[in-house]
Amino acid sequence: MIKAGIIGGAGYTGLELIRLLLMHPEVEISVVTSRRYKGKPISDVNPYLEPFIELEYEDVDTKEIADRSDIVFLAVPHGTAMDYVPGLMERGAKVIDLSADYRLKKEEYERIYKRKHKDKDKEKRKSVYGLTELHPEVADADLVANPGCYPTGAILAVTPLVKEVMGLNPTMVSQVIFDAKSGISGAGVEPSETSHFPNLAENIIPYQVTAHRHVAEMRMELGVKVSFTPHVIPSIRGILTTAHVFLAHGVELHTNEIERIYKQFYESKRFIRLRKEIPSLSAVRGTNFCDIWVEIEEKSNRIVVISAIDNLVKGGSGQAIQNMNVMFGLDEGEGLWFPGLVP
Repeated sequence: MIKAGIIGGAGYTGLELIRLLLMHPEVEISVVTSRRYKGKPISDVNPYLEPFIELEYEDVDTKEIADRSDIVFLAVPHGTAMDYVPGLMERGAKVIDLSADYRLKKEEYERIYKRKHKDKDKEKRKSVYGLTELHPEVADADLVANPGCYPTGAILAVTPLVKEVMGLNPTMVSQVIFDAKSGISGAGVEPSETSHFPNLAENIIPYQVTAHRHVAEMRMELGVKVSFTPHVIPSIRGILTTAHVFLAHGVELHTNEIERIYKQFYESKRFIRLRKEIPSLSAVRGTNFCDIWVEIEEKSNRIVVISAIDNLVKGGSGQAIQNMNVMFGLDEGEGLWFPGLVP
């Protein structure tokens, strides 16, 4: 059995890791940390987990966590994971970081997140960006940087199209504009102005309209000009992303070509579902699937791609477990192969 530790097990992503790992046939949860709830049974703090877990929340040092774990999930705020990674890896534990600390190059991270990266060996660690559909090198990684929830839905939506077109001519894609709507759980367990019910009910709130930090991941992976605007909607889970891909004037693609591109690119990717109708959040709720739909605007240089994911599963904890499966040579669907919650 794989022994899995979770650092930060009281937030939404940490709790989702617990829920999913409890159903994983090859994993035993060895330690879950929370300073706030130290010494309290996890199922007392989170009654929905009773009687499935008998562990208590702990607050133990990095050395002990590493010694008790084959893999450690870091479900901690940005800027905190870098405090743990060096010690965990020195003790031989594999690490999946669900924060942003190891997704970007050091200079880019410091510019965007406005803090110094304290891991002096950050670049030497060669973390792998954990979109397994695009990065099979996850299989050989000791440190995986789990992608952000918004970038997951955005990057998976347009990568086949962008890579195919740019492979023919790098100037053929002039711009990609992402407009994403996220459920309230994406804001985290602590309430904020955008997640307070009276502010959000019967409302849609755009935020960080031109300068959201996740856009750096999109640009890094896609290699094209990207603009992105996120919105919070009165839904608990899910991200619906609408991508507007603008081709250079004079470039034409037909529907059958687009269908071929996507089918070939995602042919063996179990968690990608290509849809003939516009995706819905209800179809992916609670699952690790990413549903994608594409349509060409007639007499225009615009192609519209829409994707739907559960931000806490494919956009977070489920994707982390998918990465773990690949890192340990398991079937990538182990512990994740189940349908959604409808209605």
